[in-house]
Amino acid sequence: METMIINQQNKINYTKEMQQVILNVANAVAKMVKLSPNTELSVMIVDNSYIKELNLIYRGENNPTDVLSFAMNELSEEEMDLDLPGEVNVLGDIVVSLEKAVSQSEEYGHSAERELGYLIAHGMLHLLGYDHENEEERNLMRNLEERIMHKVKLER
Repeated sequence: METMIINQQNKINYTKEMQQVILNVANAVAKMVKLSPNTELSVMIVDNSYIKELNLIYRGENNPTDVLSFAMNELSEEEMDLDLPGEVNVLGDIVVSLEKAVSQSEEYGHSAERELGYLIAHGMLHLLGYDHENEEERNLMRNLEERIMHKVKLER
């Protein structure tokens, strides 16, 4: 899987360790759900003001959020073909507010890298069709997120 990362912000120091966390989590998710090696993912690192604008435009929420996901394949699970032989499968875009991630890491008492990894896992699961609209979905998604975090050694 190819993961393209673009840092569009300059408020928080974006480190090589953070970049490696993003790559590790993306690869762990890809392996867990058996994504084709031809799969592409885009990750954009932004600040609160940028993600606030996106949140207002796409969700009608006038506040910064931590992560937004924009799937390229808006198909049901039955329709989704994640292994198109010989073709590039563009999974979608994940936008993360690094400013919000760092703030949340301080609030939750863990590293910024762990929070960033969690947000990437969360965003990728959304791109793969998972959601948390009810308790059953929320529990499934949380379990998958924790499995991913365990695989990349970013447990709580």
